[in-house]
Parts: sequence; C-alpha cells; structure tokens
Amino acid sequence: MINSFEGKYAFLSNFYEHPISEGSLTFPTNEHYFQAMKTLDLTERIAIARAGTPGQSKRMGRSVKLRSDWEDVKLSVMETALRLKFADPELAAMLKATGDEELVEGNWWNDTYWGVCNGVGQNHLGKLLMKIRAEL
Repeated sequence: MINSFEGKYAFLSNFYEHPISEGSLTFPTNEHYFQAMKTLDLTERIAIARAGTPGQSKRMGRSVKLRSDWEDVKLSVMETALRLKFADPELAAMLKATGDEELVEGNWWNDTYWGVCNGVGQNHLGKLLMKIRAEL
C-alpha cells in the first residue's frame, strides 16, 4: 500500500507542480484546476489559476460562488484533472510503476472524502488514481 503522496510519491498529490490546460486557461497544479472548477465565474477561475501556491488556490476555492451542480460533478472534475495530468507520458509511467499497490491518500487534515485520516475515509482520490492506472 502507498498511503502517503509525499517524497517518492509526491507526483500523486494534487499539489504536485505539473501544469494542465483546459481551454485558454493553464493551471499550475491539479489543485488549482479543481478549485477553479468549483465556480462558473471566469474571473474567479482566472484568479485561482494565478494563485501562487496550491494552498492559496485551495483557500480561494472555499470562497467562490459555488456552482449549483458542484456536488454532482466534483468526482468527474477530479477525474478530468487526473486524466489531463497523467496524459504526460513521464507521469503515466510513474503511475504505472506503482504496480498493483493500493493507493491511499493518507492525511492528517481530516479529509475523509478524497483520502483517509486515522483509518477512516472514502479515498476517492486514490480510487480515481487506481482506475486511471488500470486503464494505462
């Protein structure tokens, strides 16, 4: 099991610096992309894309005008972000190199939707990563 997206496995993290583009916007990390997609307001999306760090983009995402369908689309938005990221052949090879290991976004910040904290969580990020790895 890989249960920490740090060090050798930092590339699995949404905070990993690897630009992805959609339309005319480029996002420095998957976190920037994901937070920007929470809103349909182009001005807010651009501001998030320009945030200096993934942490800043995450904080900005907490105060945007949330799109009405967010709860229905957030999993597919994350999957799109991951597909854009792992379209890079080098990152795809790194993901494939994790073999059959279970990927768990272990965390200490109590994110039990995308990851697992203290043994509790749905691990949606890990599940999406494993889905994409299987397809590669």
